[in-house]
Amino acid sequence: MAGKSIDRLRRTARRRAGRRQQHGGSKTRRSKGPDRIQWITLIAASLPGIAALGALLFTWMQVGQASKELQIAEQGHITGRFNAAIGNLGSESLDIRLGGIYALQRIMQDSDRDQPAVVSVLAAFAQRHAGSSTKSLKEPLDEVPDAHKPSADVTAAIATLARRRPDRDRGAVINLSRTDLRGLRLPGEAPIELPGADLDAADLRHADLSGVFDLRARRTVDLHKASLAYANLGSAFLAGANLSGAQLWAARLTQAELTDANLRGADMTCGRFPLDPADEEGFSDCVDLTFAYLEGADLRNTKLSHANLSDALLNGADLRGADLAYANLTNADFRGAKLTGAKLKGTKRTGARGLPPER
Repeated sequence: MAGKSIDRLRRTARRRAGRRQQHGGSKTRRSKGPDRIQWITLIAASLPGIAALGALLFTWMQVGQASKELQIAEQGHITGRFNAAIGNLGSESLDIRLGGIYALQRIMQDSDRDQPAVVSVLAAFAQRHAGSSTKSLKEPLDEVPDAHKPSADVTAAIATLARRRPDRDRGAVINLSRTDLRGLRLPGEAPIELPGADLDAADLRHADLSGVFDLRARRTVDLHKASLAYANLGSAFLAGANLSGAQLWAARLTQAELTDANLRGADMTCGRFPLDPADEEGFSDCVDLTFAYLEGADLRNTKLSHANLSDALLNGADLRGADLAYANLTNADFRGAKLTGAKLKGTKRTGARGLPPER
């Protein structure tokens, strides 16, 4: 009996263990089912986002490629315009040449990278079509201001250069050296700039250059041996400019900025001789440096006889050997200036400072 009872208990225990295993397996199967459904649902929900991301990436690549193609097309278009404008400059018709100049002006405004080339082309055009100062300087000075003046296309080319943005030049130089620019007058009243212009030995007699060299970039101007008789340089920025040996007979330099300029050997005498010191009308033909800024300027051996230097600032200027005979020095400031060997005969000195005692 005891053995049968034990066998019965064992069978009962096995049945219970089997039920527990079956119950646990069904729970595991029931728990795995929802997990798989959740993963499938998550993946299905993510598919549109992944597709959208892929489409966005593809669109970005297409836009980049289109942008590159557009840039290439634009450069090709500008190159075509540039070539057409250059062709127009060689025309025998003035109107067509003017059209070529204004086309280059537009290209210069539209394309930073093409400005240096446009500057060089327009400067070369002006230099060639204006003629050489080597020939013009052999002609006598005409007292009539408009007797000689550059042609309309040369004036337009220089005006275009003067109204460009100098910060885009990238080293390009406006080479107008040895050019006949007598009577040059730029149209309009817009700000004019010719920074870094090379006007070495240029003929600028009777030219109106007031304010032309006003300069933010502070690059100096080369006017070495330039002829500027009767030229208007009022309020021009010429700080540090090279005016050595320049002819400035009767030039107007009222309020001009000439600080640290090189005027060594410049001729700033009157426009006509002989000149009687009592001849008030004759003095109107003398150089006008009223209120000019000449601090630190090199004025050694400069001819300034009869010049009007009233209220001019010449602090620290080098005037050794300069001829200031009969000059008007009223209220001029010469403090710190070097005046060894300077000729001061007959000068008007009322209110002048820094001059040696009058003998």
